[in-house]
Amino acid sequence: MRQEMPKKSKLVQKARKAKTIRQVAAVPCRLNGAGAAEVMLVTSRGTQRFIIPKGWPMKGKSEPKVAAIEARQEAGVTGEVLPDPIGRYSYWKRLADCFVPVEVTVYVVRVTSVAAKWEEQPQRRRKWLGIEDAALLIDEPELAAIIERVDFPALLQAGETA
Repeated sequence: MRQEMPKKSKLVQKARKAKTIRQVAAVPCRLNGAGAAEVMLVTSRGTQRFIIPKGWPMKGKSEPKVAAIEARQEAGVTGEVLPDPIGRYSYWKRLADCFVPVEVTVYVVRVTSVAAKWEEQPQRRRKWLGIEDAALLIDEPELAAIIERVDFPALLQAGETA
């Protein structure tokens, strides 16, 4: 079942009290036929910008589990979520009549399966991209820097030998 966004008033109240509003994200990745690393980006539902799957923490679920759920729901991919985050970034979440700051913890998903149909397919597009192209398409500079910094080939090859 889809985890709903916390009510706007709760998010605004937390932001006004200088409390951190958190999300969890997934970077789905794979090695393509030529052995180069690729990441999957999805479009946001509202603006259709390219982003990574992300969502709100879920009670009783670890952050890696939430990352796996978001990857499956928003991008239609499943795989192994690495237990340690690859970074954190901040962005401004657009609400109906204001913006609130959000801190996102990012996990890698080594993709093993890509569904032809998935839960949010009617609202999103997805695209496999090379690292450099993905970083160029992402609007959030901190996230783009994380994508450029991570050694995806090493992370993916480590998964093949495990």
